[in-house]
Amino acid sequence: MKNYELLLREHNLKVTPQRIGILSVLGDMGHVSIEELFTIIRKDFYSISIATLYKNISFMMEVNLLKEVKVPNGKSKYEILKDEHSHMICKKCEKLEDVKVCLDSIVKNISEKSGYMFDDNSLVLSGICPTCQKGTV
Repeated sequence: MKNYELLLREHNLKVTPQRIGILSVLGDMGHVSIEELFTIIRKDFYSISIATLYKNISFMMEVNLLKEVKVPNGKSKYEILKDEHSHMICKKCEKLEDVKVCLDSIVKNISEKSGYMFDDNSLVLSGICPTCQKGTV
């Protein structure tokens, strides 16, 4: 179990039970939508509102503790920020997974050709996971 209290302090955020709960769910599940998070966290914090979740997620994104993963044709998911990586999503079971891909040369090439200066990039590859290909989901 990670020390979420320390992680909040390192990002200069007030330590609250709700924030520790949010980080704990994200740490356990990896990628979670607001709706999924709300359903799970209400079991421990029955009076928490969806607005409170959005506010806390926003604060944690502002200090680079959390990152939003924009899922094509789906709801955004959130994760604890870690090493640079991209994502794969299954079109059938909607499982979202991390994948290590270095985008540096691609981004550099596009920047040189377009003149854009990029400060962020993300890649979400969609397809059918091995489990769904076997028809076991």
